[in-house]
Order: sequence, then structure tokens, then C-alpha cells
Amino acid sequence: MAQTASAPALYGLLAEFDSGTALLEAARRVSGAGYTKTDGFSPLPVHGLAETLGFNEHKIPGIILAGGITGLLTGYGLQYWTQVIAYPENIGGRPTLSWVSWIPPMFELTVLFAATAAVIGMLSLNGLPAPYHPVFNAPRFKFASQDKFFLLIEAADPKFKLDETRAFLASLQPREVVAVEE
Repeated sequence: MAQTASAPALYGLLAEFDSGTALLEAARRVSGAGYTKTDGFSPLPVHGLAETLGFNEHKIPGIILAGGITGLLTGYGLQYWTQVIAYPENIGGRPTLSWVSWIPPMFELTVLFAATAAVIGMLSLNGLPAPYHPVFNAPRFKFASQDKFFLLIEAADPKFKLDETRAFLASLQPREVVAVEE
């Protein structure tokens, strides 16, 4: 039985723009048209692009807060266990539960756990490390790190219809619109 090569699956459509302003305006129109599975690629920050494309920026602060609280409780719990339960010492007549002297280590563990949670949370939410992404197959995408701006509409978007989406992207006056294969 002979195997036949199947055509690569379509990942989406990628539109190339010459400026961040054009990319942001196109993103506003794409978002306004109801597309939800979109992404923007730029060699520099485009203020307002993430919000326009609907990226949720409210997860990282919660992750950092949880990491900080975990560090604070870990610092307190470790010192409580060592100085009150496991090895109680009467030093200068002070009580064993002398929490004021525990503040510096609790602060340090709070910062350590919060910073670690920030890095791990950022990497996981960004899907990193990601050595491959289908947009790398687009011929001109190498310019995304130099001087070009790109807007992607994924084929997984509920509103995506190849011909209609291509015509819509073409109406935004991009340099070109290309199909991105997986």
C-alpha cells in the first residue's frame, strides 16, 4: 500500500505591515470584526497592541502574589518550626515566638518566591521555550525582528473562512497576505 503525501494543514493567514501604527489600526479592525484567535508580531513594542488583541495581562500579578504569600508563609513556618517546636531556646529571657526578629528572612523568602513565580509564570503563559512556530514558515517573517510588522489570524478562529478572511485582511492595506502552513 503506497502512502500519499498530504498537503500541510493551514495554520492561518499572515498580513505584513510597514509600521506599528498600521499594525495597531489593523488589529483594531480585526478585533472589531470579531476575530478572537489573533496575534501580532513586531520588532519593537506597539503600545495598545496586546490589549487590542485581547491578551489577558491579569494572570501574572496573581501568580506573583501567590508566590510571595507562599514565600512569606514558608519563612514564617520554617522559623516557627525550628525555634518554637523543634529546638526551643531561651535566649536572654525572650519568648520563643519572637516573630519580629523573623521579618528579614520572611521578607527575603517572599521576594525569592515571588521572583521565581514571576519567571516561571511568564515562561509558562508565553508558551516558552518554543523553538518552532508555524509563522516561521512564512517567507518574509524573518523581517519581524528587523523592521516589519505582522498580524496573524489563526485558522482555528470560529469566524475564519479562508477566502473571506483573506479579502478582509487585504482590505486593511497590508504589504502582502500569505497563508501560513503548519
